[in-house]
Amino acid sequence: MPKHFFVLGLDPLRLSFLRCVHGADNYRFHPLFDISEVVNPATFDYDAMLDQARRQLEDFPDPIAGIIGHWDFPTSVLLAHLSQDRGLRSASLEAVLKCEHKYWCRLEQRRAMPDWTPDFCPVDPFAETPLAQLTIDYPFWLKPIKAHSSFLGFRIENAGQFGEALRKIRAGIHSFGDPFNQALAHVSVPDEVGPVDGNWCIAEEIIGGKQCGIEGALLDGDYRVHGIVDTVKDNKRQSFTRYEYPSVWPRHAQDRICAAGEKLLRHLGFDNSPFGIEFFWDAQKNAFKVLEVNTRISQSHSDQFIKVHGVSNHQIPVDLALGRITDLGDCRGDYRTAAKFMLRRYRDALLEQAPDDEEIKRIEREFPDSKIVITADRGRRLSEQSMQDSYSFEIANIWLGAQNQRELLDKYHRLAEALHFRFSDGGEPEPFQFNRVRY
Repeated sequence: MPKHFFVLGLDPLRLSFLRCVHGADNYRFHPLFDISEVVNPATFDYDAMLDQARRQLEDFPDPIAGIIGHWDFPTSVLLAHLSQDRGLRSASLEAVLKCEHKYWCRLEQRRAMPDWTPDFCPVDPFAETPLAQLTIDYPFWLKPIKAHSSFLGFRIENAGQFGEALRKIRAGIHSFGDPFNQALAHVSVPDEVGPVDGNWCIAEEIIGGKQCGIEGALLDGDYRVHGIVDTVKDNKRQSFTRYEYPSVWPRHAQDRICAAGEKLLRHLGFDNSPFGIEFFWDAQKNAFKVLEVNTRISQSHSDQFIKVHGVSNHQIPVDLALGRITDLGDCRGDYRTAAKFMLRRYRDALLEQAPDDEEIKRIEREFPDSKIVITADRGRRLSEQSMQDSYSFEIANIWLGAQNQRELLDKYHRLAEALHFRFSDGGEPEPFQFNRVRY
C-alpha cells in the first residue's frame, strides 16, 4: 500500500522535487493549502488555518505517514502543531517556536554559545521613544521578530535611518506579527522574553564575513548534516544572489559549524525534524557567528541536491517520518556543483515585459537541466511586488548545474543575458552582481 504524505503549500515545481526522492512510486503527496496561502500571504489568521488543516487531515480516509513543509512561517509552525496533534514525528511545537522567535532564540544562543552570538536588543517599534531602547551601537540590522526573505529588514547607520525604518516597519509588521502571536499563545513563553512578541523587532550587531548554511536532521537524538550550502550576497552585502552547493568553505570551517549546530540544537531541545542553520565566518579573525535557525529543509536548495546527489533534500523529511535518517554520501547526480540564482534589479520601475512560457522553454532547452521561474509580475512596479527585501527587487529564479564554479557562473551569465525583460526606465536586470567565491 502507498504511504501518504501531506505537503504544506505544494505546487507543481516542488512536486517535481518530491518525485526525485528514492521510492517515490510508493508515496502519495497531497497538498495541504494552496501555495498562495502559505507563501507571502497579505494577511492570514493562524488559528483559522490550523482548524482548516485539522479538518482536512481528519477527513482523509487513509493513514497519514507524515506532514512535510519547506516554507517559512506559517508552514514551519503549522507542521509542528499538526504533527503534534496526530502523533507524527516532528520537533515539539515549543522547540519550533523557540527557534522561530528571533529574540527568544537569541537569548538561548547567548546562554549556550555566547562567543557565537552577535550583540542584540529588543525594540518596540511603537514605543514613544524608540531610540531609548537601543543598547547596541550603530551600525546594526533591524528586523521584525517574525518575517522572512529579509522582509522589513534594514541596515541602520544613524538615528535618521532608524526612524525611517520604523515608519515602514509599523506599516507592515502586523501581517506576520499578529498570526505569529496567535501561534505563541499555544505555548508557555518564558518570563525573560517578556512582552517581546511578533510585533516587536530585534536590533542585531552587523556580522562580517562569508555566509554559509548547514542542512541536516535529528532522529531521536541522532544528529546528521546532509549538506552545506554557500549563501552569496551582492557586492553591497545586502541582497541574496545565489545559493551554491556544495560549499567551497575549507573543511576546518565546515567542521566547526557542523559541531556548533549540534550543540545549539541540543540546547534548544530540537529533535526529530529537519533543520537549517545559517552562519557567518570571518576568515581573517577565524570568528564564527550564528545568523539564524530554520526548522525545515529549504526548497531553495532542492534542485541543487538533485543535480549533485540525484535526489532532492525532500528525502530527509520523508525518511524522518518513516523513522530513518538520510545519508547522501553515496548518492551521485550529474553535476559536481549547482546553484539557485536570484536575478535582481536595484532600481524601481514598471515591469513592462517579461519572458513568456515559450521563451522560457526555449532557453531551458538551450541550457539542459536548467529551471527558470519569473518571480515579478508584468504590469506592476517592482516596489509593489510582495515580500521583497529592502534593497533590491527579485525578478527571476534560475537553477543551474555545472562541473565547477567557473562553468556554473559562466552559464548563469549567458542564461541571464538571454532573458528579455523590458522596464519603464529602459534599464536591464543586473546579473553582474554575481561574483566568484574564493578562499
